[in-house]
Amino acid sequence: MSLFEGVKGNHYEIRELCVEEAITRRLQALGLNDGTVVTILNRKKSGALIIRVRGTRLALGRHICQGIKVEERADEG
Repeated sequence: MSLFEGVKGNHYEIRELCVEEAITRRLQALGLNDGTVVTILNRKKSGALIIRVRGTRLALGRHICQGIKVEERADEG
């Protein structure tokens, strides 16, 4: 499933980044790597998601969220 399909408050483990190479490199620099656990904090009407990754809050647009493949986690870690 993609991160965009995720539910607010749930935890997800990143499995694959399927976006343009430049965006992939930027996301990896921000700590969004395979195996990283993220939490969806909020969903904006515009389609953007606010997530928590490694203690930092990030806002990601719909296009990017749709390209991040994740797997649901029962807990944070």
